[in-house]
Amino acid sequence: MSQQSAVPKPSLQGVRTKVRKGQVKAQAKHEPAVFRDQLYKHLETVPENDFEGFTAKLVQAGGTLEYLKYADALFEILLVGGLIQPGGSYLDDGAPMSPFSIFNARNPPDIEELKKYVDVFNKLNRRFKYLQKPFEEQSLPTLLQYIGRWSSEQRDKLAMTIGLLLSQGLVTAACLQSLTKDHLVKNDQSIDIIALVFSAYLADQSIDHLATTLKRGNIKDLLLFFPPNKRDAKVLDAFFREKNLPTVADWYTKKQYAIAKDAIMKELKEVVERSDDSESIISAIQTKLEEQRLPESELIQSIWQGLMASVDWSARPDQIEGLALREVGKFAPVLVAFCKGPKTQVALINIVQVYCYDDTRVMKAFPQILKVLYNKDCVSDQAIIYWYQKGSKPQGRQHFLKATEGLVKFLQEQEESEEDDDEDEE
Repeated sequence: MSQQSAVPKPSLQGVRTKVRKGQVKAQAKHEPAVFRDQLYKHLETVPENDFEGFTAKLVQAGGTLEYLKYADALFEILLVGGLIQPGGSYLDDGAPMSPFSIFNARNPPDIEELKKYVDVFNKLNRRFKYLQKPFEEQSLPTLLQYIGRWSSEQRDKLAMTIGLLLSQGLVTAACLQSLTKDHLVKNDQSIDIIALVFSAYLADQSIDHLATTLKRGNIKDLLLFFPPNKRDAKVLDAFFREKNLPTVADWYTKKQYAIAKDAIMKELKEVVERSDDSESIISAIQTKLEEQRLPESELIQSIWQGLMASVDWSARPDQIEGLALREVGKFAPVLVAFCKGPKTQVALINIVQVYCYDDTRVMKAFPQILKVLYNKDCVSDQAIIYWYQKGSKPQGRQHFLKATEGLVKFLQEQEESEEDDDEDEE
């Protein structure tokens, strides 16, 4: 067999191979230090605190510099004043700090001054919309995980700036997820940052606005920002009150109550479907209360709603009122077990009032339901009279007061008769 000799392949001399622009960029060297130096040349010409000037120069620089390729470097420079190495330390190449950076803000940090810095970021990201995603998903989470590298003043500035960015809807709360990492939650580092973020946010917006932002950012439980040995609702409550953020403490408590109420209502429905036995229902509620305590008024509301949700209301319209009275009588032992104080009894009457107002099918049955609750010792005559005189809810008030006028008059006369009997005995 003869071996074929190697013949060199023909080549075209003097012909340029056309390469796509995207391929050229991909093959280009990544030189963040060169990008930084070029950006500095634009920013160095702007006087200190001339925020309009810095904005104009950044927009101008975006026409020649590769902002998308160097997005991380860009935001490191503008947020913390220089390039960051893996691990969180500054790149040590002798370069000065950036002419523009939130770390240049005065000490102690001032919300109004930081708003001017945030406005620069807002205008920059609106002009170069492709920067929004790397800013929110890469730069902020990365810088937050290195939060322990900077001085307390620098940490405060970064945290407050993020709070303002969140409050103005420039980023989502998803960037805060970085703070749940183990090395940050220890020694209260993460939760201290969260407190500063919330403080700056609430200087601009309401607690309800903050709650919506956290929900959209998938921040489900603030306890995850605490050290594992401090993840307790009481610790959280005390912490935010100490930080002068009582609205956050109150909001979290209400949120936990809502979760506990939903759990009780769900459990009640399942237990009632399995058994109508009052003892089983009471036991199930007590088990849930061991997991999360509830104020009596919140508890009695969840019990009433859970019990009523378990009722099959598919009867004929003319039978609905009778069905309601039977079901209330049947569940009375459960209500009695958790309706012991006068405040809770008045709360129960108001809950029934609002329930009847919302469900017009049982609206006319309210006086009879109240009478059943009284006869079954769920509510006292004093609770009914107090509700009638000054404790009722605004929903359908005039209708319900007029409808119960006869019952209340009977109870008042009965109470006066008992007082007279007591005087005669004396």
